[in-house]
Amino acid sequence: MTHYTYSGIWPVAPTPFHPDGTVDDAGMRRVLDCMIDQGVDGICILANFSEQFLISDAERDQLTRLSLEHVAGRVPVIVTISHFATEIVQPRAKQAKALGAAMVMMMPPYHGALLKGTPEQTFEQFRRVGDVGIPIMLQDAPLSGVDLPVPLLVQMAQEIEMLKLFKIECPQAAAKLRALVDAGGAAIEGPFDGEEAITLMADLDAGASGTMTSALIPDLIKPVVTSHLAGDRDSALAQYARVLPLINHENRQCGFRAAKAAMVEGGVIASEFCRHPIAPLHPQTRATLIDLMRPLNPVVLRWGK
Repeated sequence: MTHYTYSGIWPVAPTPFHPDGTVDDAGMRRVLDCMIDQGVDGICILANFSEQFLISDAERDQLTRLSLEHVAGRVPVIVTISHFATEIVQPRAKQAKALGAAMVMMMPPYHGALLKGTPEQTFEQFRRVGDVGIPIMLQDAPLSGVDLPVPLLVQMAQEIEMLKLFKIECPQAAAKLRALVDAGGAAIEGPFDGEEAITLMADLDAGASGTMTSALIPDLIKPVVTSHLAGDRDSALAQYARVLPLINHENRQCGFRAAKAAMVEGGVIASEFCRHPIAPLHPQTRATLIDLMRPLNPVVLRWGK
């Protein structure tokens, strides 16, 4: 795996809100500082786990500027720019590049259940963003509903110079990662998984070089990746088994609300508010989350105390 340019753990930053629903700028800065202290290799902003679908264009602009200014090069920052319209995606990429982002992440063009980009349209949108001259991570996520077969991904990797990374979080991710790595060769500079690392061990065995998790426990997941990439699969497996019950609870019961709840518990942010129509975590679900976390003693539970 030494040929991979990109590896490690690059989690998604949650977007904190005040109890009245407005963006908490000071909280956002604390989120970013906490993630850096978690030892992350990079940070992704404005992704689905950042509630990007509940954020206005003006807030997106504000959060992009705030985050890149505050991180100030301490770790690389990925800005998510997904949109159905190529004429919106491309300017977002230009802004991210101008403000110092390390790369952008984007899903294929989609809108709702029925408007989905064809392979040709997907290729063209990524090609136009590639013309901006900033590295791209393609996000292959069930949310888009767009089928991205491996031959298409390999063609895109080979023909779009700036398309460097592939975040594969579709069903049977390991099989797709294995096929992508085998067929794409050196054109695949960063095969990553997602989905809170719920399939991380299988994905690392299949050739993944990194993962994009939530900001819940990247300090505890990173050693799994580091050990596996160093050839110590036994250590990676033992460390993964230790955190898997928590990852499962986050993935199956909590979603993006988990990181916010933990950050409130650990004094990172003051409110775990999520905008309507997202419901708050049920108290029992939240309590189980914290109960699963405490014996692991992650950074997030002690960062602000």
